[in-house]
Amino acid sequence: MEWTDEGIVLGVRRHGESSAIVELLTRSHGRHLGLVRGAASSRMRPLLQPGNGVSAVWRARLDEHLGTFQIEGTRLRAAALLGSSHGVYGVTQLAALARLLPERDPHEEIFEMLERTLDDFDDARGAAAHLIRFELAMLAELGFGLDLETCAATGATADLIYVSPKSGGAVSRTAGAPFHDRLLRLPTFLRQDEGANGWSDQDLSDGFALTGFFLLRHVLEPRGQGHSDAREGFVNAVMRARAKIGSAV
Repeated sequence: MEWTDEGIVLGVRRHGESSAIVELLTRSHGRHLGLVRGAASSRMRPLLQPGNGVSAVWRARLDEHLGTFQIEGTRLRAAALLGSSHGVYGVTQLAALARLLPERDPHEEIFEMLERTLDDFDDARGAAAHLIRFELAMLAELGFGLDLETCAATGATADLIYVSPKSGGAVSRTAGAPFHDRLLRLPTFLRQDEGANGWSDQDLSDGFALTGFFLLRHVLEPRGQGHSDAREGFVNAVMRARAKIGSAV
């Protein structure tokens, strides 16, 4: 068995003296593990960092075997990503989300979205919005997508500012007014195309509360899991970065 594919490094686990089991999210073969010999070498270590883009050749005698990877770097983002606290936490959280996908099951749209997210992760504000959108995409991919286009109560498509925690559907300002204290807020950047300067701290907090609620209820708690520490670390790092920018203005 052999195939070649694009991949993004999710994680590395040491195996023996010099080898490692490397976990990739690949374009056509999904989340896939393989053994990399010589992973501890000075040439390979920089390539096998979370967030890096690689070209991978997988070989095994049988399809169900772990197999081996031969890996070449194509987009070495890790140095830049790991240069900021929001980058460190963000890459870890993105990898944790990708691990929710079943192994060896293709998810090409998620692969492409993860690539775009990592490529545009320098600015803390933009990174936060990207991660929230990625969490929404993961919910949809796992079968728990939210309907943020029409009001769950009236069918209206305008002035949607809430989300029902029961249905996962958007709710308009008018329909939600009597129950506003029981509804989740729908941030502006998920309702319309806004520039980075239009995102307030409240918008980002509302976005994380929204995706966090549904991820916990539908995906994590049924698996006996909770949110990763990296998610909280990312949120805190983003808010610190925004506060620093605000104090400098």
